[in-house]
Amino acid sequence: MIEFELNGVTVTSEDDPTTPLLWVIRDSFNLKGSKFGCGAGLCGACTMQIDGKAVRTCILPVAAVAGQSVTTIEGLSQNGGLHALQTAWVEHSVPQCGYCQSGQIMTAAALLDENPSPTESEIDTALSGNICRCGCYPRIKKAVLAASSAQPLFRNAALAQEA
Repeated sequence: MIEFELNGVTVTSEDDPTTPLLWVIRDSFNLKGSKFGCGAGLCGACTMQIDGKAVRTCILPVAAVAGQSVTTIEGLSQNGGLHALQTAWVEHSVPQCGYCQSGQIMTAAALLDENPSPTESEIDTALSGNICRCGCYPRIKKAVLAASSAQPLFRNAALAQEA
């Protein structure tokens, strides 16, 4: 049994420890927001946050998150409202097909937690490994920039106190 925190709640997985975290989250915990894209950790559709860092979960065994905090797209917003990135995504009409969007948002959220005011170049670098087949990159960048100026995005109280 693997115990970890999932979107703020301590959970236990009885799945095979080598099962990719993506499948444990989707199949055992029924959270379908993170998507399977390539199965090789290359496209970013499966991105979740592990202890605040963006991680490709299609290649990460569930055993690797024992005792850690996992945040999925479903756990990104707090207090019933949308996260600033989710609001910016809507306001900037980012998605077309939407398949990559949860991974894009989770990667952008990790970036903004570390760097609340990134430059366009820093956004390009941080999101360069997330593939959008529809080519929505200009709108993605605009939404990240809008969210970065909307409010501080510290989910980590320790980081907020340092700021």
